[in-house]
Amino acid sequence: QVQLVESGGGEVQPGGSLRLSCAASGFNSFNYYAIAWFRTAPGKEREGVSSISTSDDRTDYADSVKGRFIISRDDAWNTVFLQMNSLKPEDTGVYYCAVRWGVNSDHPFYARDFAFWGQGTQVTVSS
Repeated sequence: QVQLVESGGGEVQPGGSLRLSCAASGFNSFNYYAIAWFRTAPGKEREGVSSISTSDDRTDYADSVKGRFIISRDDAWNTVFLQMNSLKPEDTGVYYCAVRWGVNSDHPFYARDFAFWGQGTQVTVSS
Protein backbone atom coordinates (compact mmCIF):
# COMPACT_ATOMS: atom_id res chain seq x y z
CA GLN A 1 0.00 0.00 0.00
CA VAL A 2 1.35 3.40 -1.01
CA GLN A 3 1.46 6.07 1.67
CA LEU A 4 2.27 9.70 1.00
CA VAL A 5 3.19 12.28 3.62
CA GLU A 6 3.51 15.94 2.71
CA SER A 7 5.63 18.43 4.64
CA GLY A 8 7.29 21.81 4.25
CA GLY A 9 4.27 24.06 4.29
CA GLY A 10 4.12 27.26 6.27
CA GLU A 11 3.48 30.94 6.12
CA VAL A 12 5.53 33.16 3.86
CA GLN A 13 5.35 36.68 2.54
CA PRO A 14 4.56 37.38 -1.11
CA GLY A 15 7.64 36.89 -3.22
CA GLY A 16 9.02 34.30 -0.84
CA SER A 17 9.80 30.63 -1.37
CA LEU A 18 8.91 27.30 0.13
CA ARG A 19 9.96 23.75 -0.65
CA LEU A 20 7.38 21.06 -0.16
CA SER A 21 8.24 17.40 0.22
CA CYS A 22 6.13 14.35 -0.49
CA ALA A 23 7.57 11.26 1.19
CA ALA A 24 6.40 8.10 -0.52
CA SER A 25 6.47 4.68 1.10
CA GLY A 26 5.41 1.48 -0.62
CA PHE A 27 5.73 3.24 -3.98
CA ASN A 28 7.13 1.37 -6.97
CA SER A 29 7.79 3.60 -9.94
CA PHE A 30 7.28 0.66 -12.31
CA ASN A 31 3.66 0.25 -11.22
CA TYR A 32 2.45 3.84 -11.49
CA TYR A 33 2.56 6.66 -14.00
CA ALA A 34 3.36 9.80 -12.05
CA ILE A 35 3.27 11.68 -8.78
CA ALA A 36 1.56 15.03 -8.77
CA TRP A 37 0.85 17.96 -6.53
CA PHE A 38 -2.64 19.39 -6.18
CA ARG A 39 -3.95 22.22 -4.07
CA THR A 40 -7.25 23.31 -2.63
CA ALA A 41 -8.33 26.68 -1.31
CA PRO A 42 -11.56 27.94 0.24
CA GLY A 43 -14.10 28.70 -2.45
CA LYS A 44 -11.99 27.18 -5.20
CA GLU A 45 -11.98 23.83 -6.92
CA ARG A 46 -9.09 21.47 -6.45
CA GLU A 47 -6.33 22.39 -8.87
CA GLY A 48 -3.57 20.28 -10.30
CA VAL A 49 -0.29 22.11 -9.77
CA SER A 50 2.51 19.95 -11.10
CA SER A 51 3.32 16.35 -11.94
CA ILE A 52 6.37 14.26 -12.76
CA SER A 53 6.22 11.13 -14.86
CA THR A 54 7.82 7.89 -13.72
CA SER A 55 8.69 6.78 -17.24
CA ASP A 56 10.71 9.75 -18.44
CA ASP A 57 10.59 12.42 -15.72
CA ARG A 58 8.37 14.54 -17.92
CA THR A 59 6.99 17.43 -15.91
CA ASP A 60 3.71 19.28 -16.25
CA TYR A 61 2.65 22.53 -14.63
CA ALA A 62 -0.53 24.48 -14.26
CA ASP A 63 -0.36 27.74 -16.18
CA SER A 64 -0.72 29.61 -12.91
CA VAL A 65 2.60 28.30 -11.59
CA LYS A 66 4.73 27.92 -14.72
CA GLY A 67 8.08 29.63 -14.33
CA ARG A 68 7.71 29.80 -10.55
CA PHE A 69 7.37 26.21 -9.34
CA ILE A 70 9.71 23.31 -9.99
CA ILE A 71 8.90 19.65 -9.35
CA SER A 72 11.68 17.16 -8.81
CA ARG A 73 12.38 13.84 -7.16
CA ASP A 74 15.16 11.91 -5.54
CA ASP A 75 16.79 9.01 -7.37
CA ALA A 76 14.83 6.29 -5.61
CA TRP A 77 11.40 7.94 -5.85
CA ASN A 78 11.30 8.11 -2.06
CA THR A 79 10.54 11.82 -2.11
CA VAL A 80 9.04 14.24 -4.60
CA PHE A 81 9.70 17.92 -4.09
CA LEU A 82 7.90 21.06 -5.10
CA GLN A 83 10.05 24.16 -5.04
CA MET A 84 7.79 27.17 -4.97
CA ASN A 85 9.29 30.56 -5.76
CA SER A 86 7.86 34.04 -6.18
CA LEU A 87 4.87 33.02 -4.15
CA LYS A 88 1.66 34.96 -4.46
CA PRO A 89 -1.34 35.24 -2.12
CA GLU A 90 -3.35 33.20 -4.62
CA ASP A 91 -0.98 30.28 -4.03
CA THR A 92 -2.43 29.94 -0.56
CA GLY A 93 -4.04 26.59 0.06
CA VAL A 94 -3.58 23.04 1.21
CA TYR A 95 -1.15 21.17 -0.99
CA TYR A 96 -1.53 17.44 -1.53
CA CYS A 97 0.50 14.89 -3.40
CA ALA A 98 -1.05 11.88 -5.09
CA VAL A 99 -0.06 8.94 -7.28
CA ARG A 100 -1.33 8.55 -10.83
CA TRP A 101 -2.38 4.95 -11.22
CA GLY A 102 -4.29 5.20 -14.49
CA VAL A 103 -4.38 7.09 -17.74
CA ASN A 104 -8.02 7.68 -18.61
CA SER A 105 -7.42 11.17 -19.89
CA ASP A 106 -4.75 13.12 -21.74
CA HIS A 107 -5.01 15.74 -19.01
CA PRO A 108 -2.09 15.37 -16.58
CA PHE A 109 -4.26 16.26 -13.58
CA TYR A 110 -7.39 14.18 -14.26
CA ALA A 111 -8.41 13.53 -10.68
CA ARG A 112 -9.92 10.10 -11.28
CA ASP A 113 -6.51 8.85 -12.40
CA PHE A 114 -5.06 9.60 -8.97
CA ALA A 115 -5.09 7.69 -5.69
CA PHE A 116 -3.21 7.40 -2.39
CA TRP A 117 -3.65 11.05 -1.49
CA GLY A 118 -1.58 12.44 1.37
CA GLN A 119 -3.00 14.42 4.26
CA GLY A 120 -1.87 17.76 2.87
CA THR A 121 0.30 20.62 4.06
CA GLN A 122 -0.91 24.20 4.49
CA VAL A 123 0.74 27.00 2.53
CA THR A 124 -0.18 30.56 3.42
CA VAL A 125 1.15 33.51 1.46
CA SER A 126 0.36 36.72 3.22
CA SER A 127 1.94 40.02 4.10
